Amino acid sequence: MKKVIIILITLNLIINMKAVGKMDIYEIEVETITGEQTTLAEYAGKVMVIVNVASKCGFTGQYEGLQTLYEEYKNQGVVVLGFPANNFKNQEPGTEEEIASFCSLNYGVTFPMFSKLSVKGDDIHPLYNYLTSEETNPEYNGKFSWNFNKFIIGRDGRIVERFGSMTKPQSQKIKKAIEVALH
Repeated sequence: MKKVIIILITLNLIINMKAVGKMDIYEIEVETITGEQTTLAEYAGKVMVIVNVASKCGFTGQYEGLQTLYEEYKNQGVVVLGFPANNFKNQEPGTEEEIASFCSLNYGVTFPMFSKLSVKGDDIHPLYNYLTSEETNPEYNGKFSWNFNKFIIGRDGRIVERFGSMTKPQSQKIKKAIEVALH
């Protein structure tokens, strides 16, 4: 049993090292909320707003602001990407189908949503390892405090800004970061 745990930890480290050290953000594998395996390559050349989301959080109302932000900027080359995570007090317990239905019915979400993943801990997803690692994100790295952290990724795939849960999607800070990244 101990050997199995060591092997699993080693495999996780190798996967995370690959995500951090040798990959760019567009090569990281993700799964859509409908279960399709993909990478972020289809968003290359766009400004991405990557957000860890949850349906039962005090910040869940930010879905509305994220949708508004998406509608406001999508024709200029901005895409909001929602990544459900259940890392904080079981605030995203639903299945992918339940999450998609909740977002659609309650907030009219049309921006791309992805399958639930982990944003911290031993099972951190390679995307969030990439986003929070000092090696790949020296300026905006660090652990997550809660749901609805927002990363702005420039057209070149580089992280240009990070905002915490308290910063609303429609804030002037986020809009300014997006507009700078667009030009």
